[in-house]
Amino acid sequence: MKADTEPASPLVHADFAFLQRFSSTRRGARLARRLALHQLDAWGIAYGSEASEAAALVVAELAANAVTHGHVPGRDFELRLLLRAGADTFRIEVSDTRGDRRPERRRPAADGGVEEGGLGLLLVDTLASEWGVRDRQVGKTVWAVLA
Repeated sequence: MKADTEPASPLVHADFAFLQRFSSTRRGARLARRLALHQLDAWGIAYGSEASEAAALVVAELAANAVTHGHVPGRDFELRLLLRAGADTFRIEVSDTRGDRRPERRRPAADGGVEEGGLGLLLVDTLASEWGVRDRQVGKTVWAVLA
């Protein structure tokens, strides 16, 4: 799937949602990861499970990107988790207020080495069944769907 298209995902109409804003700092990014895991555990996705560990990595990467590349002084970033009852997937969304810097899909270099930058999104691409970016009125949202 192209990174700039929105999937026809039933998770957009979730039964359970968590939404929280965080300061656009490294501390805010760490707190986003911790609260995401706490909320997922409350929804039945147990701490330490494969899904919880994948979510921790994805939230950490997307929050770090929001703080590092999407930071606008005085503006927060937002974490949103969506879960549909009985579904085998859940959705993570991280929104920032800087729409001019869009993440790009990266692949390992042809020689087997690794290009600089964008490696975290390679991790997201590996862990998520689908991910992408959508514009907001102010900024952008990077989303990922995990099993």
